[in-house]
Amino acid sequence: MKWSELLLPTLKEVPSEAEAISHILMIRAGLIRKLTSGVYSYLPVGLRVLFKVENIIRQEMNKKGAQQLLLPAIQPAELWQKSGRFDALGQDMITFIDRHKKLNVLGPTHEEVITSLVKNEVNSYRQMPLILYQIQTKFRDEARPRFGIIRSREFIMKDAYSFDRDIEGLGKSYDKMYDAYCRIFTRCGLKFLPVEADTGIMGGDVSHEFMVLAESGEDKIAQCEQCLYAASLDKAECLPGQETRDKTQDTRKEVPEEVSTPGVSSVEQVAEFLKISVDHLVKTMIYLADGKPVAVLVRGDHEINEAKLSKVLKVTKLEMANSAVIEKATKGPMGFSGPIGLNDIDIYADYAVEAATNVVVGANKLNTHTQYVDIVRDVKIKKFADLRCITEIDKCPRCGAGIKIEQTIEVGHVFKLGTKYTESLGATFLDEQGKANSIIMGCYGIGVTRIIAAFIEQNFDENGIVWSKELAPFQVIIMPLNTADEQSMEIAESIYNQLMEQNIEVILDDRDVRAGIKFKDADLIGIPLQVIIGQKNIIKNIIELKVRRSSQREEVAIDDAINKIIELI
Repeated sequence: MKWSELLLPTLKEVPSEAEAISHILMIRAGLIRKLTSGVYSYLPVGLRVLFKVENIIRQEMNKKGAQQLLLPAIQPAELWQKSGRFDALGQDMITFIDRHKKLNVLGPTHEEVITSLVKNEVNSYRQMPLILYQIQTKFRDEARPRFGIIRSREFIMKDAYSFDRDIEGLGKSYDKMYDAYCRIFTRCGLKFLPVEADTGIMGGDVSHEFMVLAESGEDKIAQCEQCLYAASLDKAECLPGQETRDKTQDTRKEVPEEVSTPGVSSVEQVAEFLKISVDHLVKTMIYLADGKPVAVLVRGDHEINEAKLSKVLKVTKLEMANSAVIEKATKGPMGFSGPIGLNDIDIYADYAVEAATNVVVGANKLNTHTQYVDIVRDVKIKKFADLRCITEIDKCPRCGAGIKIEQTIEVGHVFKLGTKYTESLGATFLDEQGKANSIIMGCYGIGVTRIIAAFIEQNFDENGIVWSKELAPFQVIIMPLNTADEQSMEIAESIYNQLMEQNIEVILDDRDVRAGIKFKDADLIGIPLQVIIGQKNIIKNIIELKVRRSSQREEVAIDDAINKIIELI
């Protein structure tokens, strides 16, 4: 490919709307262009990288015996209503009514569709195990699209689905996909970490996320400083007895006492007003759990983990209660909720609250709190459980060592779904005895487009992207510094044609621009090997090779150039 014939618009300036380094560099290097919020066009160079990622995924999936298909992006809403997920996705789901007055969904994922397909085509144990996958565009109406293609409204995913007759078979399929994912991310050049994860609205009881460490990542993981334990914050365990506050200052009182706290309601404000630390307060949060109000208690310095809370409550829809619900449930104003006297709703409390004595809670009265509270003595708790987010003060739930919290980008997620979808959609098979059983499913997703951004977040310098050989849009860029010089162009064209004949991906920068522009653009785009052809070196019968990642330069004889280029790439 010759640059003069390629749509490759590079930019000097940092785009005003871009925050993440991957977003900045993908726009500046001419990989993508924004159409509207969260929606991007892939330009030719960006598409070349995308194809590289897809090919790696396809190769590794095929090696595991998975079969590729393509499922519709338009899905009837009734499938989602049958599975119970239509309301769960809420406003993230993009829907429309067609001319036949039927409600449809632009597929955010394809569990319902694949289950419907398999229901009609697989009916015997002899047809399993079966793994099917696709590479398809997905649609989600993100509330805050950001970071370019890391969180967008239209994106490409690889999703695979396994179908087995029993849990043992699911385990084998899950292990196959887990291993394939490790191979895929390794080949893509990512530094990644598999972590235990919450299954969320996908369902099932076992899942792992594949996370890429990156400062601009939206997700966080908890990782042990010594053992191999790692988990998403939604999943990371906080074991009973991990209280971290110093209780030596506690003085147990026989009965709680109300105290006036005029004009203060937040944890920080109340702590400052009463001259106590925030871990001597207990927050009372009111939620609607499948429409029913519940109270949840956590220490003032902790945050409620809604994923954990949903599992403990065994509900599909969890949301913070509004002021009207809070006032009805607590008989008091929003901002001053407390657990004492809440006789009409269930109260759940985090493990760290179980040993809390002499703490402060809301009094369910305006400008009033209650102090000297002993949670076990004074509050009727329905259940103590792990309901909070882990912190760096906590200990590893496996070995007791320290925990560190790190920013990450999720690039893959695998689930053991079990029969969540096959039961609701009626996908069964007949076993050897002719008995009907629900098919056992697994689900395995990769953010194809997100891999590109994640790679850039880990592979860049002050000059631009630093591609690996596996993902680079081209392996070699040839740069004649003076295109008006016939000899320079003859050498450039000769090297270009010879590399093309050997099926090496090469681009010839034949633009009539200053050498400095060519150097900056080559570094910005990040092609692994630069072939620099200058008139001064031609006189000495040499050209210069520069390795982008190391910036190592080497002068080679023109006659030896092809062999050396092939050696380096």
